[in-house]
Amino acid sequence: MSKRILCVVAMALLAALPLAAQGRKAKAPAAGEGKLRIIAFGAHPDDCDGRAGGTGVKWAALGHHVKFVSVTNGDAGHQSQGGGALAARRRAEAAEAGRRAGIEEYETLDNHDGELVPSLEVRKQIIRRIREWNADIVLGPRPNDYHPDHRYTGVLLQDAAYMVTVPNICPEVPALRKNPVFFYFQDGFQRPNPFRPDVVVAIDDVADKKLAMLDAHTSQMYEWLPWHDGALDQVPKDPEARKQWLSTRYAARAKVSPALLEELKKWYGAQADSIKAVEAFEICEYGQRPAREQLLRLFPFFPESPK
Repeated sequence: MSKRILCVVAMALLAALPLAAQGRKAKAPAAGEGKLRIIAFGAHPDDCDGRAGGTGVKWAALGHHVKFVSVTNGDAGHQSQGGGALAARRRAEAAEAGRRAGIEEYETLDNHDGELVPSLEVRKQIIRRIREWNADIVLGPRPNDYHPDHRYTGVLLQDAAYMVTVPNICPEVPALRKNPVFFYFQDGFQRPNPFRPDVVVAIDDVADKKLAMLDAHTSQMYEWLPWHDGALDQVPKDPEARKQWLSTRYAARAKVSPALLEELKKWYGAQADSIKAVEAFEICEYGQRPAREQLLRLFPFFPESPK
């Protein structure tokens, strides 16, 4: 078969693939339409859901453009499965989680779970996604965490900040004209420095949708993580019963601590005392450094936010 015929066949096969299978959508939301563009990066296909799923649902419900990205394919996170079969399963779970929550796109990159390093190649993957999404807001983990993939995802985002505005870096994708605002997800690690809650968002009104997102990650929520914690025998067999079990198990993560309550009052005033579940974010100093007025526009959920 000639090279010309092979080329034509290859192009036809690629065109026939769904856009999701090709990795990402062909066109990012247009700038200047009055809607925010948010992109969140997690190391694994369930990470964004757990740390920013509720806030993502709230943005999406208001018509803003939300994309979640898993930097690895999750092919190591299971006690009895692995490799390509597990990666395919986790990619499908992430897509279903995004569908349940109204997330516009949930992309899973094909880097191996447990082997992520802050290489130039992966940094360019991050830069391209941020640019293609015309991001106003970038979310991700801090670079201090128990899991190396989490740590290095944080480093990769720090390394991509500012570079997304440099035209000679990844010149095949137009550079952003301004650096986005970068935020860290909340975590409980204290060294070398504890998380600082610059923005705290109430998610009581979308807690059910966040739970539905987590519930979509069957391989993690009901298999791998309980097994790793020695609690696999506690997982109910009935789908509704295990969903309730999951709700109880993860309620503590969204709990309002005294430190969060203090910040919550700055955003919600007297309403803060009745709020039960939150997600919190810390401003990364490598992106834009927004004043309160800009934060009210970026998080249009607060009583003072412009309507």
